[in-house]
Amino acid sequence: MKKSLQMIVLALALALTIGGCASKNDIEDVRAQNMEISAKADQAALDAQTAKSSADEAILKANEAIARAEAAEQRAIERERVADEKINRANAAFTNSMRK
Repeated sequence: MKKSLQMIVLALALALTIGGCASKNDIEDVRAQNMEISAKADQAALDAQTAKSSADEAILKANEAIARAEAAEQRAIERERVADEKINRANAAFTNSMRK
């Protein structure tokens, strides 16, 4: 009885060991999944690089627009200053003409 029980336990342990090992198909499936995941990761990295390039280009265009806006603001300030000077000269001329 003891010997037959040992044989059953040994057979069960052997069956579990053999059944627990990965078959060649399982290994191939894991390799295929690994390759698929790797390909997806590579594509994601490429997409991220493309997005970064687009963002860098947008930042460059925004900086150029800011520079143009600042230059336009400086021109407007200068025009306003010139206009104020002309108004002051006109007022002075008017004041002088009223005195006479």
